[in-house]
This record gives sequence, C-alpha cells and structure tokens, in this order.
Amino acid sequence: MRRPRRPSVPSVNRSLRRDLYAAGAAALLVTAAVLIGRHIQGTSRTLFVDWPPLLASWGPHVGPGTPAALVVAIATVAYGPSLAVRLPWRALLPLAWGMATAWICSLALIDGWDRGIAHRLTTRYEYLQVIDRFDDIPAALRDFTHHILLDSPDNWPAHIAGHPPAATLTFVLLDRIGLRGGGWAGMWCVIVGATACVAVLVTIRALADEALARRGAPFLVLAPAAVWMGTSADAYFAAVAAWAVALLALAVTRRSLWWAGASGLLFGLTCYLSYGLTLVALIAAAVLALGRHGIRERPALLVPLLAGLAVVPTAFTLAGFDWWEAYHLLVTRYHQGAGGVRPYGYWVWANLACTVLITGLATAAGLRRTGAVLLHRRTGTTPDRAAEARLALLVSAALLALLVADLSGMSKAETERIWLPFAVWLLPACALLPRPRAWLTAQALLALLLNHLLSTGW
Repeated sequence: MRRPRRPSVPSVNRSLRRDLYAAGAAALLVTAAVLIGRHIQGTSRTLFVDWPPLLASWGPHVGPGTPAALVVAIATVAYGPSLAVRLPWRALLPLAWGMATAWICSLALIDGWDRGIAHRLTTRYEYLQVIDRFDDIPAALRDFTHHILLDSPDNWPAHIAGHPPAATLTFVLLDRIGLRGGGWAGMWCVIVGATACVAVLVTIRALADEALARRGAPFLVLAPAAVWMGTSADAYFAAVAAWAVALLALAVTRRSLWWAGASGLLFGLTCYLSYGLTLVALIAAAVLALGRHGIRERPALLVPLLAGLAVVPTAFTLAGFDWWEAYHLLVTRYHQGAGGVRPYGYWVWANLACTVLITGLATAAGLRRTGAVLLHRRTGTTPDRAAEARLALLVSAALLALLVADLSGMSKAETERIWLPFAVWLLPACALLPRPRAWLTAQALLALLLNHLLSTGW
C-alpha cells in the first residue's frame, strides 16, 4: 500500500507564511478600527464606546484572578495539545468543560468578585433589575411588548427590551428557586456558558472526525472570548444554541428520534433567548447538509425535530407574547437609542475587528486554512481531507451567519458580547493549524492583555 506523500518543506513554509499573513491582516484590521474609531469618537462622539471598537475603557490593572489565569494559560499551552490527543474521549469532555470554566472565571476575577461576576448582571441595563416585575409571569408576558419602546410607560431596560422574554425568565426562575442575586446569576452564565466548548467538540466529532475535535479542544478552552463570557448572559445563549446544533448532529448521525426532538426544543428556546440567534439556522442547515444521509435513511427524524421546535414558540404565544410584534418594536427601539446614531459605515467593518479580538489571531489563520480546504476540496480524496472539508463547511456556515448579522445593521458595537454564539463556531478552524502551542500562546496572551489593560463592561 502506497503511503500518502508528505508535503514538501517549501510547501509547509509557504503555508505557514500565508497563516502569518492572515494573522497580520487581522491585526491591521484591529489597529485600523482602534485608530479610526478613536478619531470618530473624539470628533463626533457618535460611536458611544470609550475604547473603539470595544465597549471598554483604558484601565491597566491586576486582581485576584491574575495568578489563576496565568496558571490556566500556561497549563493549557504546555499540556493541552498532548492531553487532548491521549485522553479517552469521555475524560476529555469534562476536562475541557472544567478548564474552560476555570479560564472564564479566572479572567473575570481579575476585576474581583464583585465587579467581575456578582455585579455584572445587576446594572441598570441588566435582567436582574426587573425580577420584581415578573411576580405574575403570565401577566408580564402579555404586557411585555407594551414596554419595549423608549417612550412607552415603564420601558424595559436595554437588555430586557432587546431580547425575547425567555432570557429574562431564566433569571426570574433562578430567583424563584432560591438562587438570588448577581453572584448566582453570574455563575450560572459562566458554568453553562463554558459547556459551549463541549457542544462544539461533540458536533465536530459527529460530523467531521474525532482527531479534528481533539486538535481543536485546547483552542476552544483558551478562547479570548472568555473575557466576555464571564459574566454575560450571551455566554448562556451561546451554550443553548451550541447544544441545539450538537444534538442535531447526534440526531442525524445516530438516526435518533430523541436527539432530534431535544434539538428542536433547544432551537425553539434559542429563538426566544435572542432575536438574532435565528441565524443559527444557517449552522443547522450545514449540519443537515453534512448529515443528509442519515435523514435519507430515516426521514422520520424531521417529525420530532419540528415538533420540538414548535414547543417553546407555542407556549409563549399561548401565554400572550407575540415574537414578531416584539421584534418589530425592538427595531424601532434600536433606532431610538445609540443604534440609530452609530455610523453603519464604521461598524460594518469594525465589528469584524471585534470578532478578531474575541476569536484571536489563530482563528484568523485557521479561517485562511478553512478557505484553502474549501477551494481544494476536490483535489483530496483521503479521509483526513474529507473530514477537514466537513469541518470547513461547518465553520463557513457560522462565518456566513456572522456576516449576515453584520450586514443587517442591527449589530453596531458590542459584538464582542453579542456574537459569542457565532464566535464559538469559528474557533474550531484552529484545528487545521500546525504548531498548536505557538498559536495557543498567542491566544492566551491576547486574552490576558485585553483583560488586564482594559476595563470591559456593558
């Protein structure tokens, strides 16, 4: 049996140079967004952010989380790639979850417990401000749309008005079961949000192959996005959306009616956590395309999928909440506030600079390789090439969803937080990179610099 030819040294060096060019271009994009953004904000003050393109302010600091963050970063860079290859799959998943949780927590604690976690969800924009207005949940749902517009009586704070009520109800229910206050709410977002990396790994293993999932695991753990996953409700949204996709992948590859129903249920919930997460349908479409053989062999999978998908929308509709009416009111509310002033011409590309900051330079290089895989997918017939092509399709679907969100004009600024549900699906592109420790070091350094030099918030 003939062994596959190894790429020549010049070919390897050429690919590495192209990776560095992609990372360099991403760094230049961020630099341009910072410099041009500071000029716009300094002259017209229409960006409504202090350190464009991020909603942050300059404030070098250290905190109690600094030593832990350094330990997690060093340990993941030193041992992550080798452990990801050697560990049994069932041990790798909980380890990835634990390390992702530790990374998110340690970065958040650089700002201290109060400012980093306990008070994040208690500000005047956040969900915990309205817990007492949901004493009668059915009445609050029926009346929800009457308080979305800025000129409406007792208008909702920004994040409540900007999301369907399942987002707020999550924290209302936590309060009802005794998990009251910002500390419990913050840790809920951290712990649940950290499971997103596990969901992505499960999906890659099901649709591409286990080797790629293992190679991508350290990058999912050590993501710069962790700076904003602790503590943000969008981390929780990202996890729900990721598990909806993961269960769909399991459903189509294992021909499981139960997984299909559970996936549909989570997709329905996802749409009632954030209006913009309807774009996760593009990632789901990629999963269905990759798992089309499973659907052909068992078309009945679509029945529980659609039935599950209908559960949450039906429940909220019967309770008196009109999703479409609320969305149209939100569009009006968005343009009543900063969203109507922020210049589209800047944010339509500066948002992509935010994406570089939450996914890292390694992901920029990985996306370069993703494009190369798709362009040359017909030239390789080996199982490894086929698996890489499947991964590339999944990553490309997430990138397309992000670009649609960008072009919509409904995501001007704060995308370092809002786009977390899409960003977690770009990180697996790093599995295509050689020399993982070097790229992981770059990822860790970026996250540590961002969290120590800037005061992030929303």
